[in-house]
Amino acid sequence: MSAPALAPVDVAHAAAVLDVVVPVYNEEVDLGPSVRRLHAYLTGAFPYTFRITIADNASTDGTLAVAHALAAELSGVAVLDLERKGRGGALRAAWSASESAVLAYVDVDLSTDLAALLPLVAPLISGHSDVAIGSRLRRGARVVRGPRREVLSRGYNLLLRGTLAARFSDAQCGFKAVRRDVARELLPLVEDTGWFFDTELLVLAQWARLRIHEVPVDWVDDPDTRVEIVPTVLADLRGIARLARGFVTGALPLRDLRAASGRSAPAGLAAQLARFAAIGVVSTLAHLLLFALLAAPLGTQPANLVALLVTAVANTAANRRLTFGVSGRRDLLRHQAQGLAVFALGLALTSGSLAALHAVAAAPSRAVELTVLVVANAVATLLRFVLLRTWMFHRRPRAPVADAEA
Repeated sequence: MSAPALAPVDVAHAAAVLDVVVPVYNEEVDLGPSVRRLHAYLTGAFPYTFRITIADNASTDGTLAVAHALAAELSGVAVLDLERKGRGGALRAAWSASESAVLAYVDVDLSTDLAALLPLVAPLISGHSDVAIGSRLRRGARVVRGPRREVLSRGYNLLLRGTLAARFSDAQCGFKAVRRDVARELLPLVEDTGWFFDTELLVLAQWARLRIHEVPVDWVDDPDTRVEIVPTVLADLRGIARLARGFVTGALPLRDLRAASGRSAPAGLAAQLARFAAIGVVSTLAHLLLFALLAAPLGTQPANLVALLVTAVANTAANRRLTFGVSGRRDLLRHQAQGLAVFALGLALTSGSLAALHAVAAAPSRAVELTVLVVANAVATLLRFVLLRTWMFHRRPRAPVADAEA
């Protein structure tokens, strides 16, 4: 079943259908030409009402004065003067204050061809999608940039796929849009105020099962970019770790967000089995790796105990969140306690299998030990799924409330 569509934007009565934010810091040279070019495009080629918001985040040069001069010169241009530096903080402030139905932003260098702006926002106006991004990595995009930036961009997006299961193709292209009603739900959950803001917003949107529309863009690298590579990479890594931790622990209230957007339907048995199997494969590999590393210094039985305990806690957390859609801290300790009880059964199966192996063969090879563990883990995994679904995360219907006069 497809996700429910949002209502189309009432373009006839909206004060401004689109608000394009241009976040700037010390851009007194490029700001004027870029905003005039953007204004000319919107005036001549964009079929809906618009405004342009220049969000100056604590510039120390003449950027703010240039921004106010542009607002006086061009209709529909406004200025937001912020005291703190940070692109994410500027976008949060501008989008939170805007009354436009669709909120977008573009980098001040206009590296992305503006011809992609209407295809970007059209699905949001129609109600088909919740968030839209320009992508330099989708088929049909035309990109001019150096090999270093190309490798960094592709590597970063591959990292997001491997760590946060991101399904969108380009997290950092400075060309994005979101519906205002969706932004009001997402922005309170976004913590980053710098360059990771985009990634965090998109990951949360995906985890909340919102529709993300991607548009291949024509993009020309700005050789005078102000992005500092090393600090940005370190900040991104910290952001990835923070999001992963919040996702696994259930600290992010994604269930409420899904309910508000109508995307909260629980996964069916087939989907649960697929997710459980994927988590099981990762857990089994982690268990085998830990066992192989610890078997020599600790011995086989202690190594199996430690490996199984570590992977059991992580497995319960992952299945709680990913397979059965349980978020938040409620019942977290109870679920982990139940998970440890299931772990005890798995320990009995795997340890019993190892004990039986050593009773039959005095000195089995490590390969034989690992094979026995694989079979035992498969049986323990099947038992685990049954207990998770029927005991730990079974959603019991609430008893009807008795009538007060009965």
